[in-house]
Amino acid sequence: MSEIKYEIIKNIGMLSKSASGWAKEVNLISWNDREAKYDIREWSADHEKMGKGVTLSMAEVMALKELLNGIEL
Repeated sequence: MSEIKYEIIKNIGMLSKSASGWAKEVNLISWNDREAKYDIREWSADHEKMGKGVTLSMAEVMALKELLNGIEL
């Protein structure tokens, strides 16, 4: 299995942090030298290890923002 190459272009923010030190973050990431996309996943403190996550295009982020704005909390 080939290694996945990634570069965190911009850290948007942290959503939560577990007792183990892993943090659920929103980042702008370039995967395998492709155009950067928005990404939500858990990362180890040194960003060397990652959990499963979801990657979103700008259009998907805008659609998600619209959906979240419509939620009554």
